[in-house]
Amino acid sequence: MEFKIKGMTCEHCATAISKRFEGKESIVSTNISYPDGSGKFEFDPDFITKEEIAGIINSTGHYKVVGEIRLKSKDSNRFDLIIIGGGSAAFSAAIKAESLGLKTLMVNGGLEFGGTCVNVGCVPSKNLIRAGEAAYHATHSNFAGIKPKGVDIDFAQIIKDKKKLVSILQEKKYMDVVSDFKNLTLLKGWAEFKDEKTIIVNGRQQFQASKFLIATGASTNIPDIEGLNKVDYLTNISLFNLETQPESMIVLGGGYIALEIAQAYHRLGTDVTLLQRSSHILSNQTPDIAQELTRNLTNEGLNIYTSLDFIEVGEKNGKIYVIAKQNGLRKIFEADKIVVTTGTLPNTNNLGLKNIGLEVNTDGHIKVNEKMETNLEHIFAAGDVVNTPAYVYTAAMEGKVAVENAFTDSIKNVDYSSLPWVIFTDPQVAGTGIDEDQAAIQNIPFEVSKIELKDVPRSIAANDTRGFIKLIRNKDTDKLIGARIVAPEGGELIQQLSMAIKYGITIGDLADNLYPYLTLGEGIKLAAITFGKDVSKLSCCAS
Repeated sequence: MEFKIKGMTCEHCATAISKRFEGKESIVSTNISYPDGSGKFEFDPDFITKEEIAGIINSTGHYKVVGEIRLKSKDSNRFDLIIIGGGSAAFSAAIKAESLGLKTLMVNGGLEFGGTCVNVGCVPSKNLIRAGEAAYHATHSNFAGIKPKGVDIDFAQIIKDKKKLVSILQEKKYMDVVSDFKNLTLLKGWAEFKDEKTIIVNGRQQFQASKFLIATGASTNIPDIEGLNKVDYLTNISLFNLETQPESMIVLGGGYIALEIAQAYHRLGTDVTLLQRSSHILSNQTPDIAQELTRNLTNEGLNIYTSLDFIEVGEKNGKIYVIAKQNGLRKIFEADKIVVTTGTLPNTNNLGLKNIGLEVNTDGHIKVNEKMETNLEHIFAAGDVVNTPAYVYTAAMEGKVAVENAFTDSIKNVDYSSLPWVIFTDPQVAGTGIDEDQAAIQNIPFEVSKIELKDVPRSIAANDTRGFIKLIRNKDTDKLIGARIVAPEGGELIQQLSMAIKYGITIGDLADNLYPYLTLGEGIKLAAITFGKDVSKLSCCAS
């Protein structure tokens, strides 16, 4: 490395800096130049980092490192940063690393570069959700005077268009972004730690780095049900590439992935049955959310069964069957295909983490603090592989913060207290902050306000009053501490409420603000007013 050094006024200054590094075996050579205002260092990154070198120079009190230039490394297998993984967290980290001039290696196995979101997650699922929505609105109307004439669905074309979109975004938003990076090397392969500073890729190549970021994501958790591993089950990876539409389909699971898939394929014409172990779908949410969403999904014709004890999965006469008990009664479900959407497990099994003593939770997630640091000071982790909220945007933030904390003096934390999230069913489910159950556990004095959409003018005018808006406030401070929304396009409201929580906005502030009439956002004002008034007795636009 060549460091630009401020404060040298003569050759004696250069000599004084050189003396600071005498006797350090990690320093191969130094060349401090007063006329150039720089210092060139050849060093072993396994034993000293460039940050430590800069710190020694700065510790004199007279001289300060004000910039750095990377010189050609004598070892092509040595890097400042090795990123294991190739998804959102990995690319965000690589972008930040490039801006810092770090020599970076990204090793990615499994899914194509871009990871889950663009290849088999957010992009394909939301594309199919919108396709299903278009088909549904072509056959259903909220207005008696409008008679839909139906729709012709070319399922194979929908999947082909989805594949094209995925390919375009994978190239445009990932590969093209890093195509001109001077310090980044991309490598396809499986990485395993040999020791704390060394990985082996594909069992052959060895690479070393001063810092590591593990961002290997997660994969579908396959439940231990008798016979399941003997049938040709699908996951989101294989389902979204299936160009022949199943006539019928069983979806195992009741979380957001299960619900989004079930409704999208049902609206495209597949007979879908959703099977869930828990007493209600979205088992991590309060029952009122599950009840409202279940009512609307079953009204569309989705078959939803909860409180099931699974006994066996098998195949007979070309059909997949599931045997389960519900309240002690034996039930048999049958379909052409079965999709497993029963949560995820972090991809940590084959990383050689035991070789280096990296700590993981009982479910395999890597333990990190709010700085994305692991128990090893030079190894960081981010994204679905750690036990933090699993969203593409949190992964991206975590990857960026990890690199900043690893290589700069700017220490940052990731704050999830006002995290907004959306489930893209119809109606959508969205939330931010804590709900009433969590407030009770935390002993926060809280109060809840809920307004049904039948009392929101926009929803009344649209003849679509599905859902509600629920606000949770701290009774002592009047500050908003949480919100839950079930509404058509309700996800478009949640960022406003997230910002309200982050910046300490009170319910009084939300109630007193001006909102455009006949927008769904006006429902926030009405929900805030509901803490003190019955809005059903107010005139339109009244406060």
